[in-house]
Amino acid sequence: MTDPVSGRLTGIGVGPGPAGYLPLAALAALRSADLIYLPRARGADLSVALQCLEGVEFDRSRLCEIEFNMDPDRQVLQEHYAQLGQQLAAQLRAGQQLVYLTIGDALTYSTYGYVLAAVRDLYPQCDCVTLPGITSYAAAAAALEWPLGVGKERTLILPCPEDAATLRAEIESHDIVVLMKVGARLPWVLDLLREMDIAQHCGFARRIGLEGEVLASDLSTLNAAEASGYLAVLLIRKTAQAQRHRPPASLKGSA
Repeated sequence: MTDPVSGRLTGIGVGPGPAGYLPLAALAALRSADLIYLPRARGADLSVALQCLEGVEFDRSRLCEIEFNMDPDRQVLQEHYAQLGQQLAAQLRAGQQLVYLTIGDALTYSTYGYVLAAVRDLYPQCDCVTLPGITSYAAAAAALEWPLGVGKERTLILPCPEDAATLRAEIESHDIVVLMKVGARLPWVLDLLREMDIAQHCGFARRIGLEGEVLASDLSTLNAAEASGYLAVLLIRKTAQAQRHRPPASLKGSA
């Protein structure tokens, strides 16, 4: 049961990319918030989440920028989010309406998951609402017109493994693999796809709708050095999309 005098924490996924991807419910929450927490990656000059809201009208004086920490040390991470959780819990008890922005869907490989858990630990009865957003792989599939699953195709979504053997096994046991958190592993991932002779069936997207956007529906010649970077996702198909899923040539262009 929520505290009747408490505020509300709303998790919102923005983008990934164009501001037009923001759901109407998220826009309403954004405009009614007392404080809007805006995460920025350590070392980055600008928050990508804010770039995804370019052109959206809301009170920017309510923005509260925080530097998020993705330190590999789990203890450091726990301390970081525990401190942020204490701050948010105190504001919620004071009746404030809070919004936490994140990129893509708020509960798909997102820092918001850590924030929500920290707040719940400190203030179990708080009023928290998470609004679903558009995942990076859904946006990539739409930009590339690349079906994520047809019929009974089996699709796996995973962070990029640390070695080629593990990734090869996952590709061989699924029809489609959505590969997130690729980062500096992109060169050997592309080498593997070419070695397996499936690069021509795969797609790649980085910074969809933003400056530096890269879109490729055939990875046979994708340059890893030029494509590497933050906000990238790979769509892997081990066989060509079956012809039966496409309209007959006689129907193309017909009304």
